[in-house]
Amino acid sequence: MRLSESVIARWLAAGDAGNVEAFEDLLHVDVVVHAPRGLSTSSLNAEKQVWRDALAAMPDLRHDVQEVVAQGDIEMARVVVTGTVVHDFAGAPGVGRACRMDQAVISHLRDGKVAEAWEIADVGALDDQINA
Repeated sequence: MRLSESVIARWLAAGDAGNVEAFEDLLHVDVVVHAPRGLSTSSLNAEKQVWRDALAAMPDLRHDVQEVVAQGDIEMARVVVTGTVVHDFAGAPGVGRACRMDQAVISHLRDGKVAEAWEIADVGALDDQINA
């Protein structure tokens, strides 16, 4: 699958760009996102707010999608997340340190939009870098 065709890749790119309004075309209104550190959401509007908060804490937040595997209505992406935490967010203190974290995102799609997603992230590596 080409990254430009991936719903996950388009979702993450829109979020990184601060274009949460694009989520309307990518996520169902009742989307459920399972995420670590209390960042799980159960609606489109809640997911938009998580991204707004993330970008306020890490203005240079980037999700570099390494690869996507798709089968039927399931997409899985391997992602490298980078950013500088300048304000407290999701249990990470805003100490101004750059960090890098590996992540996997698994999504169930319905009608071409994310209905449910699981974000699996190496938050231990994040903690090690921020608290170094």
